Amino acid sequence: MTPVVKARLQALKGVEDILPPDTYLWQTLEARAREVFGAYGFEEIRPPIIEQTELFVRSVGETTDIVEKEMYTFTDKGGRSVTLRPEGTAPVVRSFVEHHLNTNPSPQKYYYMGPMYRYERPQKGRQRQFHQIGVEAFGVAEPRMDAEVIAMLLEYLKKSGFEGLRLELNSIGDEVCRPVYKEKLKEYFGPRMNELCPDCARRFEQNPLRILDCKAAGCAALKGNAPKITDYLCTDCRAHFDSLQDYLKMLEIPFTLNPLMVRGLDYYTRTTFEVTTERLGAQNAVAAGGRYDRLVEDFGGPPTPAIGFALGMERLAALLKDRVEIPKPELFIAFIGGGAAREALRMAVELRAKGLWVEMGYEGASLKSQLRKADRLGARYVFIIGEEELGKGVLKWKNLEEGSSGEIESAEAFAFLRPAQEG
Repeated sequence: MTPVVKARLQALKGVEDILPPDTYLWQTLEARAREVFGAYGFEEIRPPIIEQTELFVRSVGETTDIVEKEMYTFTDKGGRSVTLRPEGTAPVVRSFVEHHLNTNPSPQKYYYMGPMYRYERPQKGRQRQFHQIGVEAFGVAEPRMDAEVIAMLLEYLKKSGFEGLRLELNSIGDEVCRPVYKEKLKEYFGPRMNELCPDCARRFEQNPLRILDCKAAGCAALKGNAPKITDYLCTDCRAHFDSLQDYLKMLEIPFTLNPLMVRGLDYYTRTTFEVTTERLGAQNAVAAGGRYDRLVEDFGGPPTPAIGFALGMERLAALLKDRVEIPKPELFIAFIGGGAAREALRMAVELRAKGLWVEMGYEGASLKSQLRKADRLGARYVFIIGEEELGKGVLKWKNLEEGSSGEIESAEAFAFLRPAQEG
């Protein structure tokens, strides 16, 4: 009988496993976020991964690429249209409204971490399952909050070890001045319709601002001479934008004005910003955000100004890879003989309870094999226990980093290792 050969199971395209030691980079980014955001009074919120499809259609916008092409949407067994979240702001706003969080003292400040899903062509720095760290601040309309959020973002990136980053800033107006700007864009792009890509030809009528976000070669070439939103800001939006720039200068935060930068989501108003780096190639943005002063009201809540940003964790982890020392075991316990194996286990459990990372040999491997494994793991110290050492109550030690060695009493094991732990 011919044996059945089962197909090898693999992860879906665009969905990657995050394996050690890379997981340590992710944990580092998450821990730093909790530290910095906590100092600014932001608290963690954990909305679900799956939501009603209408949530994203209403907030992100029907004419955006996310809604038109990229959402993972399906009908569940109850006949409801549901979607894996493609971004984090809409779920947080839904939660804010549903749980009446506006009744808490203002401003209400939250951060989140977790996976997002978009059906895109996988490439470096962009996957179908990707992860974000984001923040949302509700209840304050003044530009001082914009400056505070941007300062917090840059502090987080600086404390995480990132350098050579560039802050780009823009204002995309509000419901007063943006309609005027849209008409100016139509006047500019109208005679050039044959040079637009098919998607932007459709966006021309529905939302011409989206043309400025297009990466197609023809559209990108045209937008360089397009009208600039900053030339059409109303008095209030201009005052808000000027004040924000003054705050950033006071905080000595350098920035570059980019009047053609728009966000790919329809809910943004006024302030928009990006932090970019030249170290990631075409997908060069590591963080982006802005104001969305009408979204809470659109979701049925009270009028509530808000601002936030999101960081791409895959891109940050790629930048962090050569900047963080990956932890390694403090100790490897090698043994020879059955009695020594029991002592190795006892000692390992005792030292682990005191916070040391301890590994040891298994399955009767030779001493040479155990020492080779300790070296591969990168352990700093090796303890060697044989039947003779066991009888004397001692153990031999080797410092694999320095090449030194010696002998100590078994009872002194933790005291001997403490300097290594503190270093």
